[in-house]
Amino acid sequence: MGVPFIDIKRFEPGFLEAWNAKVAEMSKNAQFIGGAEVATLEKRLSEYTGTAFTVSCANGTDALQLALRAVGVGIGDNVLLPDSTFWATFEAVVNVGANPYTVDSNLTDLQMDFDAFAKAIDEVKPKAAMIVHLYGWGSSRLADYRALCKQKGVVLIEDGAQSFGVKYKGEPVYKGCQIATTSFYPAKVLGAAGDGGAVFVNDQALADKVRMLANHGRTTHYGHGAVGWNSRMDSLQAAFVNLSLDHFEARLKSRQEWAARYHKDLKALGVNDITPPADYVENGYCNVTLFENSKRTKLEAILKEKGIGFGNIYPGAMSDQPGAKEFLKRRFGGNNAQQVSSTVLNFPLFPYMTEAEYKEILSIIENFLSGKN
Repeated sequence: MGVPFIDIKRFEPGFLEAWNAKVAEMSKNAQFIGGAEVATLEKRLSEYTGTAFTVSCANGTDALQLALRAVGVGIGDNVLLPDSTFWATFEAVVNVGANPYTVDSNLTDLQMDFDAFAKAIDEVKPKAAMIVHLYGWGSSRLADYRALCKQKGVVLIEDGAQSFGVKYKGEPVYKGCQIATTSFYPAKVLGAAGDGGAVFVNDQALADKVRMLANHGRTTHYGHGAVGWNSRMDSLQAAFVNLSLDHFEARLKSRQEWAARYHKDLKALGVNDITPPADYVENGYCNVTLFENSKRTKLEAILKEKGIGFGNIYPGAMSDQPGAKEFLKRRFGGNNAQQVSSTVLNFPLFPYMTEAEYKEILSIIENFLSGKN
């Protein structure tokens, strides 16, 4: 039968009809930039995340750069970020002219290592730090990160591209942030029909700065108070995300149910399946397991032969990327990020997977572990 790693085509009954009707209506009225769909989306996102202000933008990478620029990070400033993350986190720091310093992972929740981070803060004295809520949860030390950065006067930017819908201590993970971002790339838990992103803040002046930067630094139509760029979310993307929000709880529940099945069944098979820290309710963004490297290679070959999708999130640390060498100032901690990247294996997980698909995946894993294939 085969199962894709992710299937973004499994819409609810009537969704595509509603989307096509919306596109036709907006095209007829030439509603392409700004307007009601964008304003409505920003209001709904603030309500959902528990943050005071939301500024939508063109994509998740822009959201990171807008956050960095808005808090004053620029040429020559030092910024801490995880060694294990998607490249956009690293390149956002470089693109604003700042100096990136990476911090190793811990092997418990696979997030950034707090002790290495604390050491880096004292040695580097950064202007800002970026924490990434990986895998559909976040660090067990999130409260400590927030408290330490506040104590040291370091702006903490929270990259939540994978964490929309995550609960931390019973509240949306973004709620206690100084400034946070997300991505609406189609494969995310809440995705657009193309690219999109957002910045979440709890300060009016900071929100105004983000919005100005995302619109050419405009103060009036032909007045510019800063050098920004065009990072407006277009109205059609906003409309698609609005429609998706109408179904978000059902999609989230489906993801969470399959994530829970994986946790239960993989642990019963003796697989090193990583579960979220106790304070989190995950969003089911992805399943995370660790296999010894040679076993992972063999299992991946079988999965590929059987038509089962899989992922390695992420296959390499930032400090090992060829593109980082020119810019990376220093790496703090040990080699945990490299260890994770050489052993991590992600199985298919997406809304509305079927029981037959799940059983096929689990059967292949079980047969592999028992030596039957």
